[in-house]
Amino acid sequence: MAPHGFLALVLHAHLPFVRHPEHPEFLEEDWLFEAVVETYLPLLAMLDRLVGDGVPFALTLTLTPPLCAMLTDPLLQERTRRYLDRSVALAEREIARTRGQGRVEEVAHFYLVRLRACREQYNERWRGDLVAAFRSFQDSGHLEIITCAATHGFLPLMSNIPQAVRAQIFLARDDYRRHFGCDPAGIWLPECAFVPGLDDVLAEANIRWFILDAHGLMYGQPRPHAAIYAPCYTTAGPAAFARDRESSRQVWSALEGYPGDAAYRDFYRDIGFDLPKSELAPMIAPDGQRKFTGFKYHRVTGRGVPTLEKDVYHRPWAEAAADHHAADFLHSREEQIGSLRQSLVNDPIVVAPFDAELFGHWWFEGPEWLELFLRKAAYDTLVFSLTTPGRYLATHPTQQMVAPSASSWGQNGYWEVWLDESNSWIYPHLQAAARRMVEVATETAAAINAKKLKGKARVERERVLRQLARELLLAQASDWAFLMKTGTAKDFAGKETRDHLLRFTRLYEHLREGRVREDFLSNCEWRDNIFPELNWRYYAE
Repeated sequence: MAPHGFLALVLHAHLPFVRHPEHPEFLEEDWLFEAVVETYLPLLAMLDRLVGDGVPFALTLTLTPPLCAMLTDPLLQERTRRYLDRSVALAEREIARTRGQGRVEEVAHFYLVRLRACREQYNERWRGDLVAAFRSFQDSGHLEIITCAATHGFLPLMSNIPQAVRAQIFLARDDYRRHFGCDPAGIWLPECAFVPGLDDVLAEANIRWFILDAHGLMYGQPRPHAAIYAPCYTTAGPAAFARDRESSRQVWSALEGYPGDAAYRDFYRDIGFDLPKSELAPMIAPDGQRKFTGFKYHRVTGRGVPTLEKDVYHRPWAEAAADHHAADFLHSREEQIGSLRQSLVNDPIVVAPFDAELFGHWWFEGPEWLELFLRKAAYDTLVFSLTTPGRYLATHPTQQMVAPSASSWGQNGYWEVWLDESNSWIYPHLQAAARRMVEVATETAAAINAKKLKGKARVERERVLRQLARELLLAQASDWAFLMKTGTAKDFAGKETRDHLLRFTRLYEHLREGRVREDFLSNCEWRDNIFPELNWRYYAE
């Protein structure tokens, strides 16, 4: 019996570029190390098991350029190994500290086994290169990897400087080629943010499909016949897939979704804030502040239960809950897709996108839930099949043409998360820097084409332009405005934005003065080494 519909699960793996070689320890680099241990390695282990067991599945994964840069950087790879060694050492100390404490001791043993396995995977199985690891599953046909804008810049707020938008898209495409040996078929628009005209840039970069929020398609012109349950081609060519909020909310919401179940591990109760500092070293921030260690011994217990009154985590209960919720999600999608079929939607597709870091980092049992669901969906349903947006388009090439509306997946659906009183100060500076980048790129391209810039002078100037572009791109990351809005790491986000802009401004001023400060330029290249083959000409008019 042929399936009635399709489900596409999309995981968006992204972290802002945080790399500080000038410091032997840097707190915010832990964001990467935690994601490696709690999300990326568990997802790779899941893929390994599914492929090894011959389970037919389909999954889409975004690997953004900043994340790829950090995962392949030798300095950060070495620091990831150090983080793993320290975590294993702390687990070994926890075995001794929790001896005789019943379930707490059981959890400590669980962590030790898990962390040793993670270390072995990272060092031996994947040789420290997780990008190559994920690529191997795409090359074998089990995974569809897509890209994102170069530094996850919020593209609608750059649209008055088209070259800035174009550079974000084209540099992302180039970076994908470098890591995966081909062009990306699809793109996750940062924050699912779309503005009319963006599809023209995607078409120019030969990107065939993208994901946007539901109302971006529903408010398009003309209205889509199949609502959000079929892609629509834009007037420029690429197809738009809309996010299904119902299936997304069921998974990610801590209040309405699965992660809030009483059996699951609590995220916030961490020994980094419970134990004396003497028992935590070296898992202490460089300035002596406490931080998360990943060692959490308590479960959610129930809504409204104070953190200090949480019950001890019991792994078998959590595993049973993950199995139950995987079956529930399967049943919910069967009902949803079956209902869509009855509404005369032909071959409906439900697109369920999530931040990849939800699985493992924020929701500890998320990778287990995902694997259980993929296994059940492979064999237990006749209502739908798993697919990827790219595969769906290959078998359903005839679709309605719609001009999507401006939209994002942020609060209230537009720009206010990334443009409000907490973060609006950054945009005049970003706009000024982008205009300067276009200015010097256009001048340089003209001088080279007219053969007025040659030899050493040309090599030197192009080197400066590449670093100017890196600093601008890193300042444009939407993560910084988001962190300012939420108040999470607000000071750090502000400092990163200012530092990149200040380096950009100094480089620009040196260029305008006709001199290159080799020491300063080299230092910038050493700090911010993303996009080693950056093509600055994308900024030229």
